[in-house]
Amino acid sequence: MAFLSRVMVLKSRAHFSAGARGVRISEDGVKIEGTRKRKATQARTRVGLIMAGFVAFYCVIGGRLVYYGTMHPEATSSIMPADRLMASRPDILDRNGEVLATDIRTVSLFAEPHKIVDPDEVIEKLRMVLPDIDSKQIYTKLSSKSRFQWLRRQLTPKQQSEILALGIPGIGFRPEKRRFYPGGATAAHVVGYVNIDNRGVAGMERYIDSQGLADLAAVGMTSDQPLEPVHLSIDIRVQAILREVLMSNITKFKAKGAGGVVLDANTGEVLAMASAPDFDPNDPAGGNEDGWLNRMSNGTFEMGSTFKSFTLAMALDTGKVNLNSSFDARYPIRIGGYTIKDFHGQGRMLSMPEVFQYSSNIGTAKMADLVGIDGHKEFLTRLGLLSKMRTELPEVAQPSQPREWKKINSITISFGHGVSTTPLQTAVAGAALVNGGHLIEPTFLPRTKDQATAVAEPVIKPTTSNNMRWLFDWNGTNGSGRNALVEGFNVGGKTGTADKVINGRYNHDHNFNAFLAAFPISNPQYVVLTFIDDPRSETDRAVLAGNSAAPMVKEIIRRSAAILGVKPRFGQDGSAMLVSY
Repeated sequence: MAFLSRVMVLKSRAHFSAGARGVRISEDGVKIEGTRKRKATQARTRVGLIMAGFVAFYCVIGGRLVYYGTMHPEATSSIMPADRLMASRPDILDRNGEVLATDIRTVSLFAEPHKIVDPDEVIEKLRMVLPDIDSKQIYTKLSSKSRFQWLRRQLTPKQQSEILALGIPGIGFRPEKRRFYPGGATAAHVVGYVNIDNRGVAGMERYIDSQGLADLAAVGMTSDQPLEPVHLSIDIRVQAILREVLMSNITKFKAKGAGGVVLDANTGEVLAMASAPDFDPNDPAGGNEDGWLNRMSNGTFEMGSTFKSFTLAMALDTGKVNLNSSFDARYPIRIGGYTIKDFHGQGRMLSMPEVFQYSSNIGTAKMADLVGIDGHKEFLTRLGLLSKMRTELPEVAQPSQPREWKKINSITISFGHGVSTTPLQTAVAGAALVNGGHLIEPTFLPRTKDQATAVAEPVIKPTTSNNMRWLFDWNGTNGSGRNALVEGFNVGGKTGTADKVINGRYNHDHNFNAFLAAFPISNPQYVVLTFIDDPRSETDRAVLAGNSAAPMVKEIIRRSAAILGVKPRFGQDGSAMLVSY
């Protein structure tokens, strides 16, 4: 009872009492909302706030989706559009517009090491697609504290797709450009190649960078838009013929190397130039290191009896001799402990044409002695044979010559021993002998005849050039150039068989053979020079230039003359027609 009495007392003291349906009424008659209704209201308010939050959240997501849907497309795990790639390089084209080098889009694989959880697992998965990766090197990269590491540059689309399918977190792809050379090794030493960062390393690729592209790239001012293509003077059709001839003769003669050039005698344009062995610019490191050397412009050699062409031109240009002059070649010349004798000795007086025809060392030595040491050196310098050649190609070697010219040096140089020069500048000097007497520095870019005239330097008299054309024609018909004759194209030239220096001494069993030619010799349009290094016969004996370098020129001219636009002429006066039955 005590408990119930106490409750009743407290209730009587209250200012309100509970009414019907849970509503409490105060003493002054005011209705007060009950606890149940208040809680219901609070619940509705909270539900409304939660709904508003969800609506706002999904509005934000929807807005971002609309934003991403209308902004410029951006791909993060595949190849980006062209305008978002690294800066472009200009296409390189031959003189007829054929593509020699161009950019293609590719991607490279990178990692963000701070996002990598298990480097071993990443390596294990990557080896499924890239089995040749260096696991130790990749592990070091993935375990580093850096935020970016290259894993593999320039992947194929298939490799990228397979890696994406692996779903590896912490790795990604960066779009890049890769240089592609459709012709492979065909014009490798002329076109050159680029490094992994698309920067020119050799050939005309390096020349393009030297013209300002590399400097702009260094300061971030290059464009990612296609650039104006660079046209070369090269004719890829003639280039392919030249290279094929070189490669086949290296195999035939088991030679160490070979080279050749086809040069426009009147403009200095290089129509084709090749050095073998060579390399594939798409994978420069994949071949033999011997292929990296451009023997035509960056290798120096004693050019042998081809130098007799310059000795005879020098003698004729001085006016001290003419085509009717004779030289006593009956006895060897002894000087400074050396004996100078003829390989094809006739043991008699030789006329000027016979000195050329029989390649007389004695005869050319006496011409050099007649001109004198200073005059001899000055003439070869004038022809550009003793100084570094100027051209666009970066790989150009400095010729070598005696530090002090003595009489013995002048005599040996007269027949091609004692001075080492590049085959390309030998061809350029040869062009000056037959094009009217003008030295025109070679170019790998298109050049008009007017432009060539502007840079041409007269080095010999026109009459001397006329006489040299006659001598080349004479030797092509009666001398060592017979194996280079092509019916209808009137080829003239001069062979050169130089003994190689082995262990400091000239070795007669190992030769460097060359042939300098021009056609059609009555009005030369093109100069062709070939060389072959240490050719061997089937019995492993040395082979002379007349049987190796000269036939190479014949094959090149036979297959390319029509491509170059030279019309064949038959008969004594060239008026006969070739009739097919």
